[in-house]
Amino acid sequence: MRSLIWLLVLVILAVAASLLARNDGVVLVLLPPWRVEISLTFLVILLLLAFALAYGLIRALCFSLALPAQARAYRQKREHAEALAAMENATRLLFAGRYGHALRAAESAWRVGQFAATAALIAARAAQRMRKTEETALWLERAQAADEEKTAVAAHMIGAETALEMGDEQAALLHLQEVQRRHGRHIAALRLEMRARQGTGDVEGVLRLLRQLEKRGGMPEEAARRIRRKMHQQALMQRQANADELLAYFNALPKGERTPRLAESAARRLHRAGEDDAAAEIVENAIADLGDADDVLPDLAELYGQLTATPGRALTARIAHAEAWLAAHPRDARLLLALGRLCIRQQLWGKARNYLEASLSVAASHEAHFALACLLDTLEEPDAANRHFRLAASVGEGAPSR
Repeated sequence: MRSLIWLLVLVILAVAASLLARNDGVVLVLLPPWRVEISLTFLVILLLLAFALAYGLIRALCFSLALPAQARAYRQKREHAEALAAMENATRLLFAGRYGHALRAAESAWRVGQFAATAALIAARAAQRMRKTEETALWLERAQAADEEKTAVAAHMIGAETALEMGDEQAALLHLQEVQRRHGRHIAALRLEMRARQGTGDVEGVLRLLRQLEKRGGMPEEAARRIRRKMHQQALMQRQANADELLAYFNALPKGERTPRLAESAARRLHRAGEDDAAAEIVENAIADLGDADDVLPDLAELYGQLTATPGRALTARIAHAEAWLAAHPRDARLLLALGRLCIRQQLWGKARNYLEASLSVAASHEAHFALACLLDTLEEPDAANRHFRLAASVGEGAPSR
């Protein structure tokens, strides 16, 4: 259809040109003292040629005037492409761990000026990874000078990481306070703050941040358990000089955070502080909640047997607790040893002897041999007592016999 239309237009133009060519009209131009007479056809041709010439001249003039702007645009486009390539190269090298190359590529991009702020941040990160503190600070200043508003948060994050690597936790916390003021708390900032507070020994602060990270899904479960356990242990150590504070801290913990190992640590510290009744209660509750954590039972049982108690009803209750545990773990040598010690304190000589011999039948140890030797000496069986004293010495303290 379009071809047909163009064909009709060309036919019409050809007919018009033919009719015009046969036109006998003339044009008289008077310009005293001259008088020019030309044909109408020739005049039309001249006007067309004049229009074409004027159009060409105007286009050439416009092109000449636009040349400087076009040259600038071309130069800017080329610089933009070079800066973009340098930025891409610097980013790729940074993620590849080639920090020296990344620093040089980022510097090239920064010199172009197209992405000065971002290039300076990449250079600062690369310098920070290479532990070049002064160079990191220089690039952070350049980033903020290029665009302080957009780069402030990133600059403070890099500053916080650099301070942590230098062991200056207080400086890191100051940087993170600025991050929070400008952008609020996000997962990366919370992680850095938790590291900083770990370094300062701020147990409560670390636990608070850990709960926030867990709520946001920003901390693996196993890593969170490990950090929480370490912080609770540190808190118990800080309070070990005051048994009341230690016990209050442990009792205030959520039940899910009172792990058997933490209970054992708290009970041992209370035992050293002379609070054996409180320690015994913690051990009893921990063993009752053991579940699948049977590997902790021997340590808890051994500690339970070391706790002092006045002979009588309280000691009888402890023996009953231990015997209930023994029903579930009949071949636990350290639990049998603990029962033997408890029975000795209650002066149940026969039961004590049976439990100690049963412990030795499962796994001989210095403690069991020594406790049985002391019991036999009390029962006035010197030969058997001396034999177990010798066995205790041969086994060695804390080492099971082979």
